[in-house]
Amino acid sequence: MQLSNIERLIKIAEDTFDFRNDDSQLNVTPEIIEQLQKIHPAAMSEETNENGPIAWLLVIPTNEDLMKKFLANEINERELFELTPLNIKYDSIYLCSALVLDEYRKKGITKGLALNAIKKIQQNHPIKSLFVWTFSREGELAAESIARSTGLELFRK
Repeated sequence: MQLSNIERLIKIAEDTFDFRNDDSQLNVTPEIIEQLQKIHPAAMSEETNENGPIAWLLVIPTNEDLMKKFLANEINERELFELTPLNIKYDSIYLCSALVLDEYRKKGITKGLALNAIKKIQQNHPIKSLFVWTFSREGELAAESIARSTGLELFRK
């Protein structure tokens, strides 16, 4: 039996990030999604076709202090999310994760979703920088391309 698009994206997330065995990473549950939407409605986005989602993107608007703590390994990804306050002006965006089905990769979907999310967040927040913790060369290249397109400085863990 063939897996649905949603099942395939979940499998990519499990295989790539191994978040179920690493409690320092963010495990996206319905409760996490609800909190992300409170942080900013553009924190999660997806690209779909007639068969369902083909790509998911997760970004976390936050502040420079938390970004620096994350990059210095003083807090982990889960703590970054948990410590990000609501109802403040965010100045940094964590490019958390991008998942794209294999047959749709290298078509600019991640970049398009990210640029759209960043643009929406910038409407209300003075974003100065992006930061990333990459798990693949593709992720590194995508983050660099997104940073170039936005003109925002990119910091790496």
